[in-house]
Amino acid sequence: MNIKSQLQQLCGDTEFLRLNDVNIEPEKIRAILINEVVPVDSDDDFYGKSDSAYMSTTIPLFRKAGIEVSGIQDILNLNIYITNAVKTPKSEYTVSKDSIEESLPYLEKELDLLPNLQVVMLMGDVAKKAFNMIIKKATGKNAVPSISTYKLRNTEIFHKGIRIIPSYIMTGQNILIEKSKFQMASEDIALMYRLINES
Repeated sequence: MNIKSQLQQLCGDTEFLRLNDVNIEPEKIRAILINEVVPVDSDDDFYGKSDSAYMSTTIPLFRKAGIEVSGIQDILNLNIYITNAVKTPKSEYTVSKDSIEESLPYLEKELDLLPNLQVVMLMGDVAKKAFNMIIKKATGKNAVPSISTYKLRNTEIFHKGIRIIPSYIMTGQNILIEKSKFQMASEDIALMYRLINES
């Protein structure tokens, strides 16, 4: 199934939003990693060029977690899918609430396409906010408490039997510099990997 064409069928086409033009077997996906926002240049995205900026931080995180990967296809082959919460590049330093809301229907449908999810990883505050907006619409309350990520790290959070892991943004060169966040994000990825391979 092609994610992009599926989302266009479900939500309507849009020239502004950037959707993942990637083929997956949705029933095989056990975990989704939701990053914050698409890059300015689509070549730099997870499914862009093989040496894309986003993969230049993602691959080291997976390797630090003890998962030997060399590209996005290796990650997909492990039944892990990666996407961005916000499907339009940010125009300012921060991601606006409007751009989160504009992309929300697509993220919601993307999650719906994956019937056998066991783990949702929220890589950064924008991902956490977007996911909470989706869940709050359905249940009236947030799935993830609005407190600092590091305080949530030892809390087991579930939504409809799916483990929710709030973590740190996985893209941008800062993650490689901020050693403690890099360490924590890789530990969270290792936990996700253990969870989807236990059963």
